Amino acid sequence: MNTKLTLRLDDELIRAAKRHAGSSGKSVSKLVADYFALIDADSAPADADLTPRVRALLGALSGSVVDEQDYRRYLEDKHR
Repeated sequence: MNTKLTLRLDDELIRAAKRHAGSSGKSVSKLVADYFALIDADSAPADADLTPRVRALLGALSGSVVDEQDYRRYLEDKHR
């Protein structure tokens, strides 16, 4: 169900929003809805969609000092 929402904003901000909406091919309402969806997504727990196995691995490498060079060396050794 769609419900009307009235916003009171500065005129220049409204003009900028309309320009951005026009250049992105969206309506201002769609831009606001997308923004509200992002806010809602940010408030969801970060590990909500992780499987139990992946959740169990969280933090397993904390404190380790592994970088990209270590990984490159590992791959070079593996493929010799």
